[in-house]
Parts: sequence; C-alpha cells; structure tokens
Amino acid sequence: MTHPLPASIDAAAALLAEQGYVSDRALATVVFLALRLGRPLFLEGEAGTGKTEIAKALAAALGRRLIRLQCYEGLDAASAVADWNFAAQMIAIRAAEASGAADRDSLRTELFTEDYLIERPLLQAMRPQPGGAPVLLIDELDRTDEPFEAFLLEALSDFQVTIPELGTIRAPEPPIVILTSNRTREVHDALKRRCLYHWVDYPDFPREARILAARAPEAQEALSREIVAFVQRLRREDLFKRPGVAETIDWAKCLLALDVIELSPELIADTLGALLKYQDDIQKIQGSEARRLLDEARRDLAPA
Repeated sequence: MTHPLPASIDAAAALLAEQGYVSDRALATVVFLALRLGRPLFLEGEAGTGKTEIAKALAAALGRRLIRLQCYEGLDAASAVADWNFAAQMIAIRAAEASGAADRDSLRTELFTEDYLIERPLLQAMRPQPGGAPVLLIDELDRTDEPFEAFLLEALSDFQVTIPELGTIRAPEPPIVILTSNRTREVHDALKRRCLYHWVDYPDFPREARILAARAPEAQEALSREIVAFVQRLRREDLFKRPGVAETIDWAKCLLALDVIELSPELIADTLGALLKYQDDIQKIQGSEARRLLDEARRDLAPA
C-alpha cells in the first residue's frame, strides 16, 4: 500500500521511526527536503552508520519498491542499465535458420526488442511501478570509478537512460534516489551538486540507546545501556575498523542468545567477533583492555 510523502520534518522523522529507524533532526530535515524537492539524497559516512537502512526504511514506509544498485570497481553502464539475453538470441537465430526464415534484416529487428532485454537497476527505476516511483538505492558509490560517475551524472540529471538499439527511455515519474558512500575516495563535486548532502555519523549515546531499544526490544534496559556505553567507549580506541550501529545490534542479539544479564570482561572477550571484524582489533581489546573499557563504560552510566 502506497503512503503519501511526509508533509513536515516531524512527519519524516515519524515515518522513519515507524520502520525502527531512529533519526536525528538534521537527518529528518534532509530526508523531508529530498522528498519534497524531488532531489537525490547523497549520504556519506563510515561503514555501519545506517546509510543503507535509510533507503530501506523509506521504501517500506512509503510502500514503494526498493531497487538497489550495488556498486563495485569496474561497474559500467551496461551492467547498471541493461544487457541483452545473448543465449535467448542465439536460440532464436538457430530456430529461424532451421525453419528457413532467417531473413537477416527482419531477424535483427526482432532480436533487439524488449523481449530479449535484461533490465538492470537503473532501467528498472525508470519504468512505471505499481504504487508510484520506486526508491533507487545506489549503494557504495565510492567503489566505482570516475567514468561511471560521469554516466550517472547524466542519468540522474534527466532521469533517463539510452539504449542504442531501442533509444532513450525516460522515467514518467522520477524515482526517489538515495546514494551512499563510505568515503574510501572522494566523489566528484559535479555529482554532489546534483544532490542534497548529509554526513551520517555514529550516533551519540541517547540515540544509539533508542536504536537498540527499537531493534532489540527484548533486551533489558540495564543491559542495553551497558552495551551502548561499552560500544561508545570502544569507538574511541585506535582501531582499524570501529564498530557501527549494525554491529551494536548484532552484539546485543548474540548476548541475548546467551541469556546474558550483564557484561563481564570474559564474556566480552568471547563475543568480540560480533563487534570487531579484524583480528588485530580483537587482540587489542582482549584481557585487561576489555576490563578497562567496561569499567569506563560503567562510570559513564553512573549517576553524577
């Protein structure tokens, strides 16, 4: 079921909250403006801060289809827009030859039609969708290279793509576009200028506690507060990769599966693989370091 676009910043925040996404005022504002103005939204920040989840929450809240283009090194326009089903085309050619109806010109016309077209995410997003324009998530744009950025700049400027054999296909209604970047490299300014921009940072303690309460409501409040305080302390350490919100939620669910009531250094050491994804980081937080961080986290929670 399709839902109307939010009419205010508070309505945008409530829309995300309905899907378990706890936003701050600045994020709710830029989401509202992107929807109201029909502008792409460029979200940048560390991995694990919830950028992708914003697109998922918006699609679910608005009742729109979510179309995801996962970026990677070497991604080109053909892989992002459309490809031809060469296997099916070859079968059609063999069938035409066997029946003696292999007129070259007519066969060429028949082969390059939408019947043999494999639609990729960008073309899918330009098509009419039940319930209104889809949410197009262009995820981890920083993994691609500059030629693809240039192509994307044109596609998002006019919300159209060109397939040489078929011509230009334009979106009857522009999709809701969310682009994300982990900032492993700088994205070109020309593309950023087409978008509204927001830096998605790690949440502060109150917001992360609300996120955990929404995503792991079965956890007791005292345990949730200990978990969040420990992760907040852990992010201050010199780590190769600091844990994101997704890791906080995963760790909480692991602890719940173990029927944990409160944290201990031994338990932390046994479950660090849910929080940290590099062995050097795990080794650094073992033993006395885990105890120190836990003590500091509990001091943070102590009444003033």
